[in-house]
Amino acid sequence: MPKSRVLVLCIDRDDDVGVKAKIQSPVIGRAACLDAARELGLSDPEDSDLNAIYGAINTFDRLQEKGEDSVIALIAGSSTNMIEGDRKIGQHLDKIIGATGVDSCILVTDGAEDEFILPIIQSRLKISSIRRIIVSQMPDLEGTYYILKKFMEDPKVAKTVLVPIGLAMLLFAITNLLGYPEIAVVIVVGALGIWILFKGMGIDEVFGVMLTSLKVSLRRGRFTFVSYIAAILLLIVGIIMGLTSILVHYTSTGILQFVLMFSYGAVGWITSAGIIAAIGKIIDVYMNEREFLGRVIVMPFFLFAIGAIIYGISVYILSISNVPMLDIEPSMGIQYIIISIIGGIACSLIGMYVQSITSKWVGERNIL
Repeated sequence: MPKSRVLVLCIDRDDDVGVKAKIQSPVIGRAACLDAARELGLSDPEDSDLNAIYGAINTFDRLQEKGEDSVIALIAGSSTNMIEGDRKIGQHLDKIIGATGVDSCILVTDGAEDEFILPIIQSRLKISSIRRIIVSQMPDLEGTYYILKKFMEDPKVAKTVLVPIGLAMLLFAITNLLGYPEIAVVIVVGALGIWILFKGMGIDEVFGVMLTSLKVSLRRGRFTFVSYIAAILLLIVGIIMGLTSILVHYTSTGILQFVLMFSYGAVGWITSAGIIAAIGKIIDVYMNEREFLGRVIVMPFFLFAIGAIIYGISVYILSISNVPMLDIEPSMGIQYIIISIIGGIACSLIGMYVQSITSKWVGERNIL
């Protein structure tokens, strides 16, 4: 029976080692990990990843003392894009497994955030143990204040905690200044709800990918830079128009009507933003990566179809809800929803047909 080999793995999901210490991942071997810890400690002695690296080295040394066949490695993700960072962790882990032949893993982390990558590791290795390194602190008042101060200065904490609180306070002040104090709470709760949904569903990371794509398109001189900027501006206008629609047609009938009012005012602008961004992507793909043209050319058709259906549904429900200052009769609302659904389905079918023709054309060009 072959002897098993254990990997002592330290994960730095937000790549503090790369950003602060300028150490490239993966780092394999005790000496290399010790050098990485030293460089990170010199650049930021308060970073919790420093303790995690030393914890991994300590675990590795104990296994060596027991005579177990073990390897130590440090893997970093990304400081800007967690999705790409997690993919990077998986790729580096594959390299380590191929180079060392390990068949099980002891995971060493500095907190719960790093354990989000557990499924990535478990899909490649059996995890035999998880060790979480927690730094002990003095429990006096001064120590507590210092911990809270450092906690609030952390950019990740600021984005997650301070931004929604500041946004809620700002919206509350604006709605009161505009003379709508009765709906201030509704708007604040709605904005916080949207923020929580964005974080919970990972939509904020999608926006991070879009921002990264925007930077790449600028560096490479791609047309998508212009189309993305135009789409962002239209998206902002759409959000403003949606909130304005709520203020103009305000009634106290429920949350569903607020959502429909926002859709009524914003969906046209937001759909236009998506279509412009998609057209820019199609132009860039046609100019640089023509073999992928069939995958992206259908996007504007689907975006238009979704936007049209949402608009028709919102108009119909609002028309039968007696919304003030909305001059749409119920009979007209029925026409809107029928035309929008038929138009949306027709647009989707046209998009699928165009995609089929484009894929065949691209395939014929590749053969030639």
